[in-house]
Amino acid sequence: MGKRSASRRSQKRKNEITHEEIAHPDAFNLFDSLVGRPRFGFLGEAAIETLKNRAFEILEEYGFIFIHPEATKALKNAGAQSGTDANRLRLPRSLVEEALVAVPKEVSLYGKKPSFDIHLPRKDGGFIMRTGTGAHGYVNPENGQYRNLDLPAVAEIAAVGNDLDEVGFIAHPFVYGVPELTSDIHGLATLIQRTDKHVWIQPYNKENIEYLIRIAAIAAGGEQKLRQRPLASCITCSFSPLEFKFMDTEVILQAGKYGMPVHACSLPSAGGTAPLSVSGLVLMAAAEILAMVTTAHVLAPGLPVIATPLMFTLDMRTGSALQSCVESLQAASMSIQLMKQGFGLPAHTYGAGSDTPDVDVQSMVERSLLAQNVALSGADILGGIGQLECATVFSPVQAVLDNEVGGMMRQFIRVPDVSEESLNWNEISKIRAGGHFLDSPHTLKFCRDQHTPKAFLRQDRDGYEAANRRSAFDQAREMALESIRNAPPDGFLGEDAKHEIAQVVIDADQHILEKASSHRGAVSVV
Repeated sequence: MGKRSASRRSQKRKNEITHEEIAHPDAFNLFDSLVGRPRFGFLGEAAIETLKNRAFEILEEYGFIFIHPEATKALKNAGAQSGTDANRLRLPRSLVEEALVAVPKEVSLYGKKPSFDIHLPRKDGGFIMRTGTGAHGYVNPENGQYRNLDLPAVAEIAAVGNDLDEVGFIAHPFVYGVPELTSDIHGLATLIQRTDKHVWIQPYNKENIEYLIRIAAIAAGGEQKLRQRPLASCITCSFSPLEFKFMDTEVILQAGKYGMPVHACSLPSAGGTAPLSVSGLVLMAAAEILAMVTTAHVLAPGLPVIATPLMFTLDMRTGSALQSCVESLQAASMSIQLMKQGFGLPAHTYGAGSDTPDVDVQSMVERSLLAQNVALSGADILGGIGQLECATVFSPVQAVLDNEVGGMMRQFIRVPDVSEESLNWNEISKIRAGGHFLDSPHTLKFCRDQHTPKAFLRQDRDGYEAANRRSAFDQAREMALESIRNAPPDGFLGEDAKHEIAQVVIDADQHILEKASSHRGAVSVV
């Protein structure tokens, strides 16, 4: 009995996260020697192991709800066991670990042109950024007026995103002024014609997935070309806590047919759909992402999966969801650390965003902290460019400013060289009294390596006053408007492709809306 008690205590100890382990000195002095990138993290090795083991235990002992019959059958054939209630499956640790070994560790997100291709992880150890998705509101850069996000706004988002060099791909947002049930189809149809960059697809209904992929295939030049160079990737989301909707399972199945990478997205809210503690929030996201990685391995072997923890915290006073509060910042860092160091997965999370509704001082502080936090934690993709008000509003001006922060962060995480040449040892050891380095060959050689901002200003008081106190916001606004004005009026696809896409949208509206109308009628009769 004593041995059993000791064993239980030992197991309990393995599963506990102590403050000392989270704040272990090694957690703040990490360095990736393979790419020369500094690392920051709250988690020491013991805490990472604890979170890994707990995530495996949740899936193996309690399980995850699946309501997709085909997926359920396939998972059971792979070794999953029925859980305690309907539709819950317990995933053996061996199956999850098999999936983690098999899932590709490198992911390519292709553009229409090779110059826009993205290969992750980047060889320089850096990151790429993407525009925000999910926003329902839009701030007009011309006059600062707020309106519901519509198709003209989608075209403007694409125009601005095309010109932002830190933005690797563009996500389609929700749009108004079209049928709600096919909003995603209308949004993607507009976006994919307006950019040569990779696009991110977010389906809103299970019937829509086929039409969205059909649009991507037309833009790629056909289904075979889409398979060879997927110019779109798809988001698949868990339904916290620990559930998987039919639609999101179907995303994996259909994306798998074309090799389109999926972003396995968990969006838990601390205090709502996840424990209020930061570590509990991270654990929820980890378990859900592992379930999605395992599902992809079983349903579509070899399909690239990008771990995408998007972390929210409920304000216990108001019930509002927050993405940039201190707790969410910590959770974002810890979840990226766990995905990268613990599971070896490509990782994607918010690298921009704020809880304020305007492009203001608070917004810049929150998103700058967020960008630095997750970039140093190892994120491959920093999402949320241009988003405000907890990802519900898009601002092109904020997108330009986010691009600026991204450029600074890319330079910041490059570890400065310490060599004879970089030290300029020969000159520094012989500098004359009152000397300088302005005309040094070393200065002339390396002066262009300095980061040069495009929207942020560097001017003295006299210049500032002479320019009527023109600010970085004013500069960013003008840059956004210039991108919109200079966007190709006919987009980036030929007329035949545009006509085909338009027909897909018409077919989708007819089929999906008629089906919904028929269903409502049947319900009303009953």
